Amino acid sequence: MPVQLFLTRLLNHHFAVQVVSLLQALHIHPAHPSAPITNAFAMELLVFAMLLVYFVAVRLSLSVETPGGVQHLAEMTEEFVNDQSGSIIGDGFERFTPYLITLFLFILLANLIGLVPGLESPTGSPVVPLGFALVTFFYYHYHGIRANGFGYIKQFLGPVWWLYPLMLPIELISHMARVLSLTVRLYANMFAGDLVTMAFFSLIPIGVPLIFLGLHLGVAIIQAYIFMILATVYLSMAVSHDH
Repeated sequence: MPVQLFLTRLLNHHFAVQVVSLLQALHIHPAHPSAPITNAFAMELLVFAMLLVYFVAVRLSLSVETPGGVQHLAEMTEEFVNDQSGSIIGDGFERFTPYLITLFLFILLANLIGLVPGLESPTGSPVVPLGFALVTFFYYHYHGIRANGFGYIKQFLGPVWWLYPLMLPIELISHMARVLSLTVRLYANMFAGDLVTMAFFSLIPIGVPLIFLGLHLGVAIIQAYIFMILATVYLSMAVSHDH
């Protein structure tokens, strides 16, 4: 059985029976019935709770006359995401802002939480980045269909009608490859960052590992940004009317 973090043990202690019952109802048999909740899932719950508290704090602190630090941070985040999505998507980018902000903040916090002793980055588990990638995949296709209707299929066929049978499977494979690309890029970078940091802490516990903690911090921010930008690019291509 994998080593469990304190929060994971706590959740398994109180909710293992209920989780196993739910999984069995879905015909899923956990590898460890006594501890069905994994570290990655526990960390995701923690990230979700932290973001929920943050969003509630933003809502309660909204003020035109005396905006506080939490409001300033939220406005800076929104402005940053809007600048990126506005330059890539163009007109109508505002309707995607809530999703892109949530995606960026969730991945960023999930990446950074591994810097806290006793916690680990859930994005270091391949299932978590895969979840982000799949949600993004269905999200941009949904909006592509919503914006273009049946004409959205033209994106998969190309401009020449007699090449349709060739272009369709190529485009379908290309879109599926996006899921793999998003997943592997985020997972590999975060897993490698955690592994290197842990290795140097075990060898040289003082001084040198701080350099790798700084590197891990930089990678965490960059990977959250790249994931958000790629999601924005895919949205831009999906909702464009110039297929």
